[in-house]
Amino acid sequence: MKRRRRLITSARMPDQPAAAVSAPAGATSSAPPVAPPAAPSGAPPRVTPLLAAVALALLLGLQPVSTDVYLPALPMLTAALSAPMSSAQLTMSALILAFGLAQMVWGPVSDRVGRRPVLLLGLALHALASAGCALAGSIETLVLWRVLQGAALAAAVVCARAIVRDLYEPAEGGRVMALALSGLGVIALIGPLSGGVSAWAFGWRGPLVLVTLISVLTLLFIAWRLPETLARPEPQATQLRGLLRSWRAIAGNRVFRAWALLVASTYGGLFTLLAASSFIYMDVLGLTPAAYGGAMALGSLSYLAGTLLCRRWIGAHGMAGAVQRGGWFTLAAGVVIVGAAATGVQALWAVLLPQCLYAFGHGIHQPCGQAGVVGPFPQAAGAASALAGLVLALVAYAIGRWLGVALDGTVRPLAYGLGFWAALTCALAWTLVPRAELATAARRAAAP
Repeated sequence: MKRRRRLITSARMPDQPAAAVSAPAGATSSAPPVAPPAAPSGAPPRVTPLLAAVALALLLGLQPVSTDVYLPALPMLTAALSAPMSSAQLTMSALILAFGLAQMVWGPVSDRVGRRPVLLLGLALHALASAGCALAGSIETLVLWRVLQGAALAAAVVCARAIVRDLYEPAEGGRVMALALSGLGVIALIGPLSGGVSAWAFGWRGPLVLVTLISVLTLLFIAWRLPETLARPEPQATQLRGLLRSWRAIAGNRVFRAWALLVASTYGGLFTLLAASSFIYMDVLGLTPAAYGGAMALGSLSYLAGTLLCRRWIGAHGMAGAVQRGGWFTLAAGVVIVGAAATGVQALWAVLLPQCLYAFGHGIHQPCGQAGVVGPFPQAAGAASALAGLVLALVAYAIGRWLGVALDGTVRPLAYGLGFWAALTCALAWTLVPRAELATAARRAAAP
């Protein structure tokens, strides 16, 4: 058994080749080199930082691909399938609920058998379900395929988060996650644009065919390039008694609770934007599908910029300091959109500007939160990732069901919903997260 090397932690992320995610020139040129993670015992050759970032970007990118790409077609499929608004929203919320519940299965299974088998099975099911969505002949059939799609998506996302903990310590994992989410930002940037163009050219089925193609390509890349990253599988990971004990210990961890609530809250605002945006931009503000795709792409570009700044701030201020500073952008988004709605302003800028501000803040909160939830649990990263994902999914499902009845032909439901999540995210980033991190640091300092 080879002894696993300790990773060298640096103050900043090392420069990446141009083939990775683009970053401002010289952003990290002064950083010392970071040693790539050692290969787990018995695993294929080591995973380089570049390969890890690309794989994570593709796996995590399946979530916005599954939710964002088809949004320009949502009003079209609602009309084509003669579906009420509540059923149209169910195509989103059912996916999210299945996504959250399935993580509770995939996470422990990946701790027991490894990340790679779970990824290959999950990605194959995701490709199958995506094809089923594209061929659906009724809204009920579409919802069923979306449930399977969400359950399969859970395998990709829960393993991606766990892989970060397999390879890196928490602070370094936060920087690697920020780099990977920069790649996700590129995917999220292209997704709405391509979805809008394909909906305009091929109708509502076009974006769903595009999702299928992306899913197949991701499966092929992971099967070809990503080795197993779990050094020591846990044979007892799926035993119910031990699993319940593990989840109880994870839920009782103060650091986990702080980061899990932050992740769920910041995504709650983003999901409110995603689930309501197509109806607001196209039905209320009169944008075409292609123009709507452009508006969503601007939000994705803001998110990408936030992830790039996050990498710098983690190195300079730590993860808690980064999310505290990101909270100001989140707060600004809530103030602008609620203020505009309360004064009767119903214009493009009054939605697009806060969307971009919120996405920028989300690009800071999400990488830190994704790394933070698994940080305290090197031997149960899959279970911790799954539990955090369940909390997020329950929040998103509730938002989807609420929007199905709240959308009223104005921007107010979107504005007030986003304002609520912006305020909650700021409260968590400014109070709960730093207090949890400080308490943990104090305990470590007092330990012999």
